[in-house]
Amino acid sequence: MPFIPISDDNPLRLIRFQVVTISLIAINAIVFLIQQLMDDQQLWEFWLSYGMIPAVLSGEAQLTSDLERIPAWLTLFTSTFLHDGYWHLGGNMLFLWVFGDNVEDATGHWRFLVFYFACAAAAGLAQTAIDPASQVPMVGASGAVAGVLGAYMMLHPRRRMLILLMRTIPLRLHVGLVLVIWIVFQVGAGIWFTSTGESETAWWAHVGGFAAGMILILMLRNRGVTLFDRVSETET
Repeated sequence: MPFIPISDDNPLRLIRFQVVTISLIAINAIVFLIQQLMDDQQLWEFWLSYGMIPAVLSGEAQLTSDLERIPAWLTLFTSTFLHDGYWHLGGNMLFLWVFGDNVEDATGHWRFLVFYFACAAAAGLAQTAIDPASQVPMVGASGAVAGVLGAYMMLHPRRRMLILLMRTIPLRLHVGLVLVIWIVFQVGAGIWFTSTGESETAWWAHVGGFAAGMILILMLRNRGVTLFDRVSETET
């Protein structure tokens, strides 16, 4: 990733506590700890069963009966709780921690949960549309978290946040600029690696999730919540 988010200057307005965001982080951490109890073979079979495999979802391939534990469509959601290592988990949860609370604030708890999983589904479908024959299980919350970033972009692009650029350089920038850099990086990487076929990252899932988040927040935000940091009439 081109940057690491540290914090933003955006307090909660409508909710007291980001219970769904914290719960999602906790569940991801628990599932990751469970994965640490598995040997390599068990973990691989776990990912095959509960990760999202584009070829299985598209119908171009089928799991063996011992691995086909849930319907293929359900893996669009279960795959978001599986992670390949501490950095993979930590990066996704850090992004969710920094950006998720304000999106949950804008939607309310239950609609945020719907929003999150809808973005996860959109991300998986986008990756499947680009590479329907892939038999590599897609794991991680990146697509759903990308949706959170897309929603934040629509809600609070003028806010400022602290980031570490290239993991070392502290900068305080407008969120809009940070997220434009992020999505341009994802699209560019997606185009490059799709042509070379050398990446293990589901770049188009990130792009699909981000786009879904931008659209879904228009419908799922609470009444009176404005876009682009505009002041609502009740605040004037």
